[in-house]
Amino acid sequence: MDPERFDELVDRALDGIPEELAALVHNVVVLVEDEPPAHEPADLLGLYDGVALTARDGTMGVELPDRIFIFRGPLLDMCADEAELVEEVRITVVHEVAHHFGIDDERLHQLGYA
Repeated sequence: MDPERFDELVDRALDGIPEELAALVHNVVVLVEDEPPAHEPADLLGLYDGVALTARDGTMGVELPDRIFIFRGPLLDMCADEAELVEEVRITVVHEVAHHFGIDDERLHQLGYA
């Protein structure tokens, strides 16, 4: 799958987040990278880099945007077809956005997003 088509899948997954939740996401950028950083597992599908809303306090000043990374290579490697890829991209995007709201991996696993 070419990078532009993959980006469309990520955009579609972001568009699928309910409006009432999407309205609460501020100062977050979503980036698609080919592979995870060298210090991360090679099969990592996504990564949230930021301070969860539940961990913020009033002392934080102007901050750089939180970042959500979606890793194209591992997602392509794990999926047998486009339908499976669409679902895994959706799950990964929701998983990383949930980290922005302070939801940890254990709870995401209970909810089916880990």
